[in-house]
Amino acid sequence: MTSYHIIRNSGRLREFTEWLPALLPGETYYLSLFARKKYANDPDALSGDKQQLRRFTSDRERLYDKIRQLEVPVGAYTLKGKPVPPESLALYITPNPRSMEKAAKASAIRLVELITKPYGGYNPHQEVLSMIQQSGGTKHFADFDFDIPEADVGAVVAKAKSIMDNQGNYPMLEFLRTRGGLHVLVRLQHLGPAISKTWWKDMASLPGCDVKGTDNLLPVPGCCQGDFVPYFDFCT
Repeated sequence: MTSYHIIRNSGRLREFTEWLPALLPGETYYLSLFARKKYANDPDALSGDKQQLRRFTSDRERLYDKIRQLEVPVGAYTLKGKPVPPESLALYITPNPRSMEKAAKASAIRLVELITKPYGGYNPHQEVLSMIQQSGGTKHFADFDFDIPEADVGAVVAKAKSIMDNQGNYPMLEFLRTRGGLHVLVRLQHLGPAISKTWWKDMASLPGCDVKGTDNLLPVPGCCQGDFVPYFDFCT
């Protein structure tokens, strides 16, 4: 039986899991599998642009196997009773870890709020997962998402390197090629005083930057993003 093909390049995925920062005690990574309307061959197959199918947490060591467990038979993922088109799937991760301690405290408050009111259909498991997603742990990266055509990628890479040139430390930048353009990850621990007051504004002002922050969801390298497979590029 044909299964959903989540892992498209196992080598790149394994390299990514090894690249992820080591977790501190009480930290985890958060991932989410979406069906994207804009990736589907039939525009009428999905009603919304981004519909969540699964979300889960993992450490680095078990991440590959947990992603592999998403590869269920085609038709097992459904929305409103209809099978989710395989080409619409996209897997994302928060590259900055989540804090389980913060999530536990936030979840306790949230669940107490819910149980003081008449039951309204909430799912405690989903409420806790939402708190995990929102509870940031160690901030290793700032992520700048550029929605740009292929022809403009090289120029954005050059300008990003130029912004950080005062430090002469290009390894502080990671460039992830995606279906819609480029994610630029800035390693926060390498920032120095020379650009500490200007780098964020300068990066955010580059053409095509439409999402920026430290809690963004990042397409997982080596896995599906529609018919595209994200990968790191412009390594220096």
